[in-house]
Amino acid sequence: MQQPGSIAMTNDDLVAAFPHQLANDVRAVLAVMPEARIAPVSPFSVYVGDEAVAIPYRIYQDELPDDVVRALTGVQRAILHCLYSRHSDGLVRQRHLEQIASSDEPWAVPFVVQLAGEYVLEILESIQHGLSDLRSKGSAQRLAYGDFIARNPGFFARTERRVVSYWSCYYRWKFPVFGTYPGCHLLGLLRAAAIDRTGRAWARHTPLD
Repeated sequence: MQQPGSIAMTNDDLVAAFPHQLANDVRAVLAVMPEARIAPVSPFSVYVGDEAVAIPYRIYQDELPDDVVRALTGVQRAILHCLYSRHSDGLVRQRHLEQIASSDEPWAVPFVVQLAGEYVLEILESIQHGLSDLRSKGSAQRLAYGDFIARNPGFFARTERRVVSYWSCYYRWKFPVFGTYPGCHLLGLLRAAAIDRTGRAWARHTPLD
């Protein structure tokens, strides 16, 4: 079973959610993940470095027992957390996001940025907490996010528009001015990282603060 209009993904497709050099680690993670109740769906494509990857919009596997997760290597656990940050349950997404939000691994960045454009306010707050080094010029985190946005300007522009749309639909009553919304501050930090990376002004697709 899959959602109408969605594209079902296989395990081979999920390997393509990460750069090629991680393929064996991704397969090791997929080997211990439970069978999906519904096939992962609707990948979105971005560049990590010079390599295109296709990340699932949602996955539907149940979570793994703690002892299985502990048996994985550090890289494999990070891959697992990236995949489960795409889970259909928002609480599951948030739990696993919190394990990767502070990472400066380039292949983890798109999973975090995608969540910045979703509707759960608590997830936005978790991202801001994890990206504490984003404020520091020259930090590995700022460099990784700046490089990702510079390589994926269309993806980031869509993310900005989604943040504005969800604010307007769900949170304007709480934050009447967009500049007071947590997503606005986060987008500002991400744009600043892109400006540092490219050395030029960066277009914004949000209301003025």
